[in-house]
Amino acid sequence: MTPSATPVASPPDKPASATASTATLSFDGRSYDFSIFEGSEGEKAIDFSKLRALTGLVSHDPGFANTGACKSSITYINGEQGILKYRGIPIEEIAAQASFLDVAYLIINGNLPDSPELDAFVGEITRHTMLHEDIKSFYRGFPKDAHPMAICSAVVGALAAFYPEYTDPDDTEAEGAIIRLLAKLPTIAAYSYKHSIGQPFIYPRNDLDYTSNFMHMMFSTPCEEYVVDETVADALNILFILHAEHEQNCSTSTVRLVGSSQANLFASISAGISALWGPLHGGANQKVIEMLENIESGYGSAEKFVEKAKAKGDTTRLMGFGHRVYKNYDPRAKIIKQACSDVIENLGVKSKILEIAMRLEEIALSDEYFISRNLYPNVDFYSGIIYKAIGIPVNMYTVLFAMGRLPGWIAQWKEMRNDPEFRIGRPRQIYIGPVGRHFIPVQQR
Repeated sequence: MTPSATPVASPPDKPASATASTATLSFDGRSYDFSIFEGSEGEKAIDFSKLRALTGLVSHDPGFANTGACKSSITYINGEQGILKYRGIPIEEIAAQASFLDVAYLIINGNLPDSPELDAFVGEITRHTMLHEDIKSFYRGFPKDAHPMAICSAVVGALAAFYPEYTDPDDTEAEGAIIRLLAKLPTIAAYSYKHSIGQPFIYPRNDLDYTSNFMHMMFSTPCEEYVVDETVADALNILFILHAEHEQNCSTSTVRLVGSSQANLFASISAGISALWGPLHGGANQKVIEMLENIESGYGSAEKFVEKAKAKGDTTRLMGFGHRVYKNYDPRAKIIKQACSDVIENLGVKSKILEIAMRLEEIALSDEYFISRNLYPNVDFYSGIIYKAIGIPVNMYTVLFAMGRLPGWIAQWKEMRNDPEFRIGRPRQIYIGPVGRHFIPVQQR
């Protein structure tokens, strides 16, 4: 077979390439060879793009757990070794030195910006943080108890109506839409919170950095100024960085699939926000706090809850531990653990829930039951604790996740649209319904 094409944006040091080896499929008395190609970090994949054309078969892979739907140069994950890289750079190096917008530029454009490039990028975003005044009418139309994720998804989708000049289906770069999404999502998110508590919207401030400006819009009132704690701003900066991109997860795949129809960036990101809303995806850190509250009210101690979770046949689940991808310690959890400790210590926050969380962590890191099953605290465990400590309401946790993940969604949409192999997404299925039926007129049924 002809080897698969080299992807458009592979790292220059070692692009993905075809190998001499092939995989052979035997079916109905015939054999078919499919080429195997290798990614820049050594991952190998069988090119099944001609499977149906050659054999009449399709693959059956529920959840797409074994399916590489695209080639991408954005993120590399090695779950067995606990490795995460953005554009080839280890997450540990990035989180220790970068600002969120520095990382956003890297993820979206492929390279770290020099000083003038970063200044221009940050400046553009700062100048577009305000929302059109007419957008406020959207908020007035929502009930006070509307979930902030519902509001954010709706308002982001509505941006296409306010900026139709950035919805051209042939625009594969969408720079105007990119800047406005990065600039306005914190404002959209903060306004959704203000609406839910009946407080006036607070305009953004151009003299504050990205995370501090968000905290200002969340917690300021016209009556008194809110002074952003530097430790809190730093912790949010790290959290946004750690959430910025994570390969082909549910919401990212949704952004790509919606975007594959040439839907504009606003519509694609709105769909990604909706996908992230699910409790099996972005809602995991909310589940952590709900678990801790349940322990406080129903068990009284972390030890009693852990014993119940370990009991054979018991359905009690320990939330915030283990990860579907990482079979080792989540590298993001190692980084955010220190930020979590800094926030709690600096703010002097004391609560029974936080005490239970710290005790759970201690038990899990020393108990052979959890160690043998690789059930280490993950990023959702620590992010939930941080949000709780700084006063973020539980229904806003997933919104902050969306703010962090935005650069990754944008980068994936942009990469897909510029891919020479670009085509509309159209998964196959195996039909298992009835056969041989005929329509019966209603009078004869």
